[in-house]
Amino acid sequence: MEFGLFAQLFVPKYERDKDPLAEHKRIMRNVEVGLAGDRSGFKYLWCPEHHFLDEYSHMPGPEVYMSYVAGQTENIHLGSAIFNITPKVNHPARVAETVALLDHVTNRRFEFGTGRGSSTTEVFGFDIEKLEDTTDMWDEAVVEIPKMWKLGQYSYEGKWFRMPEREVFPKPLGTSHPPIWVAAGSPPTFAKAGSLGIGAFCFTHGTPQKIAPLIDAYKDAVENCESPVGDYVNNNIMAVTNMLCMEDREEAFKTAVSSGMNYYTSLQMHWLDNIPKPPNFPVWPDLIPEPTVEQLKQAVDVGMVVVGDPDDCAKAIRKWDEIGADQLTFSPTTNNLPSEVVIESMELFGKEVIPQFDKDPVHSTTKYREAYEASIA
Repeated sequence: MEFGLFAQLFVPKYERDKDPLAEHKRIMRNVEVGLAGDRSGFKYLWCPEHHFLDEYSHMPGPEVYMSYVAGQTENIHLGSAIFNITPKVNHPARVAETVALLDHVTNRRFEFGTGRGSSTTEVFGFDIEKLEDTTDMWDEAVVEIPKMWKLGQYSYEGKWFRMPEREVFPKPLGTSHPPIWVAAGSPPTFAKAGSLGIGAFCFTHGTPQKIAPLIDAYKDAVENCESPVGDYVNNNIMAVTNMLCMEDREEAFKTAVSSGMNYYTSLQMHWLDNIPKPPNFPVWPDLIPEPTVEQLKQAVDVGMVVVGDPDDCAKAIRKWDEIGADQLTFSPTTNNLPSEVVIESMELFGKEVIPQFDKDPVHSTTKYREAYEASIA
């Protein structure tokens, strides 16, 4: 299993009300955490594209953040989670150009995560009439973008976008392109991702056991994929959860329950209205109650969150490992913890926990890409 971090750019209103520079400080905190992730042995740093979602994510241009961090790091891969590839938000040709350029400036450390927007607030803000149309838009664009990276002229007349004959530059670095991924929030998307031969982000709430059937659906489909949309199959499923690792386990639990983690989850459920919600879920501005220490310990026992000392964290991660997750990613800045606490947690996790699960220095996506390039050499 590999490990990653999420740079969500959460900017809570309660900080902005006190400090006019709060947004800027949150931006730079995400940079600081990204650099620390590279030093601490995390293999991936993911960054979303969101628009108009107050507090939840002030990150409309992940390519800016990733380029800045890439220039100051050596090993960590920088991934879009996601680039919105619906044509009204980002024309597919512009996406193809940006991805290829990122492949060069990161020296092949870019991961091309795709999606179609997370909410009606985003989608309707770009004059898209129906949320359902974005599925069709994504289906069209994800097939066409890899064609634009090939040598020679490209043209297209489709339902959602068209393009006269042009050659798209630059081409990706080498004889193939960056790994392709998609955000998966609903059960059908997992099987679709597998059938297309692309990686899937597991953006769902629940215990590993509840998510296991979705991972099984993905794995069954990807293992039978004979015609991936890209050059090669990226057999990868990534799950997202929270993590806090400290030497003193009781201190870790006390710190976690006071970190405001459920404020962010409440925002997520408020804005991302395409994610199914459990019955009787609080409606914004009502908040999900923060857990007690005992409730958090129970969540760790079933693997829902990764909190405690290194042994606690390893125990929780094994639950994800057992169901076939390939990567576990944490959101270290979607809380009110000081940067030094977050970075110390990452450093301890990198020293004590990552080596128990990830013993290969080469990124799995690099291996898939290089294997394909060797096959055509």
